[in-house]
Amino acid sequence: MPRIDTEPVDTEVARALLAEYVAARAASFPGRAYTPTTPDPAAFTPPAGVFVLLRDGDLPVGCGGIRRLTVEDAAVRYEVKHLFLRPETRGRGWGRLLLEELEQRARSFGATELVLDTHHTLEAAAALYAASGFRTIPPYNDNPNATRWYRKPLT
Repeated sequence: MPRIDTEPVDTEVARALLAEYVAARAASFPGRAYTPTTPDPAAFTPPAGVFVLLRDGDLPVGCGGIRRLTVEDAAVRYEVKHLFLRPETRGRGWGRLLLEELEQRARSFGATELVLDTHHTLEAAAALYAASGFRTIPPYNDNPNATRWYRKPLT
């Protein structure tokens, strides 16, 4: 059974998984116009956020994080970022484990909702988000890599 550990986003192992994620997105992105970003470690440090690694034994095979967004309404909004599983581990339900862990962490920080953005070509991700209670919303950011935006109330 895999385990999930908190890990600073700027450690060597976290950076390596994020590099795999970026390389995979860049290779498959329509028009090869993927714009990578480097996560700010402060944004993924509690209570502003958290970054986690999924390990199969000692091998890191996935990651994800949440970060708090500043909003003008009363919501306490956290954004899911960098959810990634190595291809050989997909289809085992581990993406759901990661997402559930991030939701639990967001709740522990007082979140009233989770949001995320993704690209329409990531069909398996869209299916995971829908099955996990996320619903499509209008864009909440100007991420050039996103074509779909989702929200899940946590109240």
